[in-house]
Amino acid sequence: QLQLVESGGGLEQPGGSLRLACVASGFSLADYNIGWFRQAPGKEREGVSCISPDGGSIKHTFSAKGRFIVSRDNARNTAYLLMNSLNPEDTAVYHCAAAPAKPYDDCSLSPLEYDSDYWGQGTQVTVSS
Repeated sequence: QLQLVESGGGLEQPGGSLRLACVASGFSLADYNIGWFRQAPGKEREGVSCISPDGGSIKHTFSAKGRFIVSRDNARNTAYLLMNSLNPEDTAVYHCAAAPAKPYDDCSLSPLEYDSDYWGQGTQVTVSS
């Protein structure tokens, strides 16, 4: 059974940090791009960060640049999103997703590039004082 499970969300104060983890089961992450997405109430799902299988391609949305670090450990079938300098605008449900990597292609921040079978259920991140 294909499954992605996120963890690490919670309540954090502005300026704090959280590290999210995304663990895959039923398939090997080593052949997949990983995307991190978030969706706040009343807003569309937004691509936050992505990483290619070897880490050679990494992208961040503008608001995440300089604050978020995406990484992966293929041996552990796990990807991570370290979020620093959190602010209330980061409050959302965060999802990870996987898409088969294609030669010479970068990872994508578009949710449309990730098949519906390869999404996690999400973890809530709330930034508030």
